[in-house]
Amino acid sequence: MLISPVSLRTISTNSARTALTVLPLVLLAACGKGADTKGGAGGPPAMPPPQVSVVTVQAKDAPLTYEYTGQTAGSRETEVRARVSGILQKRLYVEGSTVKAGAALFQIDPANLQTQVASTEANVAVADAKVNQVKRDLARLQPLIAEKAISQKEFDDARSAVESAEATAKLVRAQAAEAKLNVGYTRVVAPISGVTGTAAKADGSLVNSTDMLTTIVQVNPMYANFSVSEGDLLKLNKQIASGEVAVPDKRNGSNDFKVTIKLADGSTYPLTGKMTFASEKLNATTGSFDARAEIPNPTGSLRPGQFIRVVLAGANRSQSITVPQRAIIDSPMGKMVFKVMPDDTLAPQPVELDGWSNGDWIVTKGLKAGDRVMADGVIKAHVPGMKVTPVPFIAGAAGMAGAPPAGAPTAAPAKSGVSAPPATPADGKSAPAATPAKQ
Repeated sequence: MLISPVSLRTISTNSARTALTVLPLVLLAACGKGADTKGGAGGPPAMPPPQVSVVTVQAKDAPLTYEYTGQTAGSRETEVRARVSGILQKRLYVEGSTVKAGAALFQIDPANLQTQVASTEANVAVADAKVNQVKRDLARLQPLIAEKAISQKEFDDARSAVESAEATAKLVRAQAAEAKLNVGYTRVVAPISGVTGTAAKADGSLVNSTDMLTTIVQVNPMYANFSVSEGDLLKLNKQIASGEVAVPDKRNGSNDFKVTIKLADGSTYPLTGKMTFASEKLNATTGSFDARAEIPNPTGSLRPGQFIRVVLAGANRSQSITVPQRAIIDSPMGKMVFKVMPDDTLAPQPVELDGWSNGDWIVTKGLKAGDRVMADGVIKAHVPGMKVTPVPFIAGAAGMAGAPPAGAPTAAPAKSGVSAPPATPADGKSAPAATPAKQ
């Protein structure tokens, strides 16, 4: 068969193109063979299992705290009112200052009342003169009745006149004393020690008796008023009856809880107080039981009307299983944790919670003593069945073992669809949401 020169050139060109196409594949196969000799079958070396912090849970007695929304109030709050009518001459105190009991606060014009004192004193003199007169009349009739020179009726009338005059004298003396007392009331004094409020009446105003002039609040100690819902109390009573929870003994009708308060900026007030009152009757308006705690306030840093969080400590839950807060994961099926199985693989485990203790969640169902739970590392390891390298969990550490030192730059974690649940105390009240540490 004869091949033309043109056909020969076409075959040569196609062969060159085929060679150029096949050559990279041959080279890639050669590289693959080299890799196989170093790292194994068909790919880069396998990554080691990620390190995760693991805690072995144990049953132990766990201290409980209960947190409620409250408001501060003065331990004594008094309205200072006028007790007599008159013109308000002068305010004698600085508004908002601290005063002692008996300190003068206002001066009401006493002139009118002083005139009444003079009038009643004159009436006392007239009454005394009348008493002396009828007594003399009775003395003159005394010997005559003995000789029967006068009738018994005349003598009895004279004696009645003496008794009537003496009663009248007592009445006018009481009126005189009242007039003097009213003059004293023109100087309005503080009934208790405390912080004064603003003046309700300006100088020169006409005040009537019972008009409020100002208020005084005693701020040391300070009261913290709060309320416990009916559901929370029923739940707590059941736990106490079953022996699951122990609370401090009652004292003066209320449990002897140790009380601390959290302020609006999140800080904790340094001094602790005690419960002084717990109502036995449900407040129909709020549907809860009113309670009160007493907090020392020697520096006056607490003021009446502040909104606070009241934390009750002293209760204890026996043989409870707790896990670090960051170990709890929100899933579509509810709260869960990752258990680390004996072969160091992850297994999801649904759990039920009931408040927290010292920053740890209390687990009532789903875990038992001796179980290993992943406390840190959910961003690196969150696939069921995944192999991990467990390392001991260190409470209070910034992250899991092997994390960069404090201050080192870190990348923002990728979104994994897993978030920490809001922290809810055993009483069911909401607390600030917990944020897991960066992995």
